Amino acid sequence: MRNQRLPLVALRAFESAGRTGSFRAAAAELNLTPSAISHAIHKLEDTLGTTLFKRNGRAILLTPDGETLKRHIGSAFEELRRGMEVVSARGSTLLRLHSAPSFAAQWLTARLIRFHAQCPDIEVRLAAGTDYTRFLTDEFDADIIYGAPRQEGLVVLPLGEETVTPLCTPELAKTIETPADLLQHVLIESDNKQVRWSAWFSANGLVAPLPHGMRFDRSFLAIAAAVDGLGVTLESTMLAEREIASGRLVRPLDGIATDIRYVGHYLVFPRSGGGHRRALRSFISWLQQELGVDFDADLAIGR
Repeated sequence: MRNQRLPLVALRAFESAGRTGSFRAAAAELNLTPSAISHAIHKLEDTLGTTLFKRNGRAILLTPDGETLKRHIGSAFEELRRGMEVVSARGSTLLRLHSAPSFAAQWLTARLIRFHAQCPDIEVRLAAGTDYTRFLTDEFDADIIYGAPRQEGLVVLPLGEETVTPLCTPELAKTIETPADLLQHVLIESDNKQVRWSAWFSANGLVAPLPHGMRFDRSFLAIAAAVDGLGVTLESTMLAEREIASGRLVRPLDGIATDIRYVGHYLVFPRSGGGHRRALRSFISWLQQELGVDFDADLAIGR
């Protein structure tokens, strides 16, 4: 090996497969096909004259030689990443962020002024959409998603519990004293929510009526409809935080009915790769402060 060039592509494929435990996950992370990953690792094994993985169908396990190489390769790539981060940290730093639309519209954008005040050298580029980022084209550094991800090879940070409760205008709230009173009102449905009216009524010992009111496919639309007095919406108090704080929406059954708590949103990003890790680490630390959640940004993203 002394006089041979380092097979960086094959080493990168090996590192990713060894870390994720899957050729398929490594392929998704590196924007390659699983067969390309397998071929690169076979070539590396031929070059080294040893077996790096035990293969049993789709399952792969590192051999002792594979474990040894993984330790050295992992630390080498980490040093390269750190070096690039130090160089790229001079001047303005870019954070490319994707987000679920309602989280971006209702919670995140209103707070970006505080993030800018805390990290004035970081430029945020925010895009919103319902399709989860696959991180195949290096277009985004992180994604705030609604619902737990299914993609492998990601760091997943839950963004705290949310309380889902009926919300309406103060005028409408005067006519609501018990959960059963909601049966006489227009119930605004948010079609893509994980927690629906049927679950809330069940938690309060009632059978939900058939959907017959206003229906929207985004929480921010349902919240806006409730502010306009169209009916009662079942929404997250985190997403409706500004409307509640301003008094435009109230919780008519606060302290009376049983509300539902769940983890709805997650910050996800690849375990390795990406050229803007310092900016992402700063964003994670800031999120922790804003949400009051307890995760270690340095451990999550690595140093």
